[in-house]
Amino acid sequence: MNLQNNYPIILASGSPRRKQLLEQIDLEFEVIPSSVHEDFTIDLSPTEFVEYYAKEKAKHVAQSHPDKWVIGADTVVVFDAEILGKPKDRDDSFQMLKRLSGNTHQVYTGVSIQHINLGLKKTFHAVTNVTFNTLNDNDIYYYIDTYKPFDKAGSYGIQDWFSVYVKKIDGCFYNVMGFPLALFYANFSALIPVEDKG
Repeated sequence: MNLQNNYPIILASGSPRRKQLLEQIDLEFEVIPSSVHEDFTIDLSPTEFVEYYAKEKAKHVAQSHPDKWVIGADTVVVFDAEILGKPKDRDDSFQMLKRLSGNTHQVYTGVSIQHINLGLKKTFHAVTNVTFNTLNDNDIYYYIDTYKPFDKAGSYGIQDWFSVYVKKIDGCFYNVMGFPLALFYANFSALIPVEDKG
């Protein structure tokens, strides 16, 4: 089925990984990053957190583009009931990876699809369990200094060199990259008006 239909699409995210994933499924879209930023002091569960910020990001862009589909997304890493966002600096990055070493954590991604003029919107989330092998300090610093994972939740990218330390994944791989493709496709397909489905 053609997801493109008769309405233009906006990705309300500057993430190069989300852009790559949407291009992977032949979606045509423009990128207009939302200026909404997460407040990690907010008292929400991981599920509520990622869905709330996915909705806010999509809504922020959709208000200026009511005639277009807008896709917002938010990804966090959760370990020991604590939400981990993007690292603030090199030391924060090291501490995050040290905590995740040899353990299993969860990656949550919230996605919100909104079209104001059609009055259509849907927000959902995916969760993936990721288990790391034990990391040594030298490799952690090598990774941080070489790949500079400061724009990544949990301070790592599963698609780059860090993959050598990923022992096991339970759930959607693409969710760990920041966008659960299969779940998105199913939800977006269900939103599209019947007469527009190709």
